[in-house]
Amino acid sequence: MKHYDVAVIGGGLLGSAFAYGLSAQGVRVVLLDEGDNAIRTARGNFGLVWVQGKGQGMPQYALWSRRSAYAWTPFSEQLIEETGTDPGYHRPGGFCVALDEAEFNSNLKLMEQLREEAGEHGYAYEVVDRAALGQYLPEVGPTVPGATYCPHDGHANPLRLLRALQEGFNQNGGVYVPRARVSEIRPLSTGGFEILSDAEHQVGCEKLVIAAGHGSVDLGRMLGMEVPIFPVQGQVVVTERAPAAMIYPTNYVRQTDEGNFLLGPSARDVGFNDDTQTATLQGITRQCTRAFPHLKNLRIQRTWAALRIMTPDGFPVYQQSDVYPDAFSFSCHSGVTLAAVHAVEVPRWVLSGGIPSEYRCFHPERFDV
Repeated sequence: MKHYDVAVIGGGLLGSAFAYGLSAQGVRVVLLDEGDNAIRTARGNFGLVWVQGKGQGMPQYALWSRRSAYAWTPFSEQLIEETGTDPGYHRPGGFCVALDEAEFNSNLKLMEQLREEAGEHGYAYEVVDRAALGQYLPEVGPTVPGATYCPHDGHANPLRLLRALQEGFNQNGGVYVPRARVSEIRPLSTGGFEILSDAEHQVGCEKLVIAAGHGSVDLGRMLGMEVPIFPVQGQVVVTERAPAAMIYPTNYVRQTDEGNFLLGPSARDVGFNDDTQTATLQGITRQCTRAFPHLKNLRIQRTWAALRIMTPDGFPVYQQSDVYPDAFSFSCHSGVTLAAVHAVEVPRWVLSGGIPSEYRCFHPERFDV
């Protein structure tokens, strides 16, 4: 049985970010990945590195998101330098577009509340009326009353990000094990863990990070951790490629660096069903063409659904096992936004043996009421 300093279970955006960051610290890391048959939440990620609108009722999450947004530029540059793979990150700021006055007023109320909750930390945003909005988004529809703008917002390519993280992990000497669906975790009396998978892979480790998406629920229970997450289906619509026309990402539409437009969002509570639905497709296209009528002239290239991670309050769940303190579990739906801090800061928590007190707010004990 091969033995490692740290084992990471889960080869998606979270697990790959942790594994990459840990391997950069010079420790021996193995990444156990179920493979392409896993429920990849990254497939349904819109690719936004987004700050505005996040953190209502939990200012620490707003600060955590902003901290990661600040770290994204050097993080992206490092990935490009080390791997040659560009995650496609750009930060021109982003617009949260409202389709009617009611939505606009609701957005303004939310942003003002977030600013109040942020206190001395501040919460940067601007209110942009329809006349001014056209200067930044020339194709915006005539019925759009306005938007809010946040300078911290940007976007990236989730699949290229995943590739860069795994390439960097490999270059750092990490060991990637595909088709390794973990079936059992055995805590050892002498410390550390023994991990068994369906494919008869068997590894040992001193520290363990569970970042297995929806699989984290069962894996966490093996080590005394309850992981309160559930699936929310999101459908993504992609148009054919078009000349670059939209510099700024928005909450409804963004243009990728390859020219396609991504349309969304949607959210359906259908369990683990990832079938697409025509009614959802119609709803997405109706909203997005109302915001940007020129999209009606483009052909839809493809659409698919993915099962995103959600917690009861929408905020991350980070925890360290009370029974086996060398085991950690991390779950969230902001895998792209938080990728920078997941790769740079969280590995230090794991290696130092604890999650800092200022992030205790992400512990699932907050649901014990």
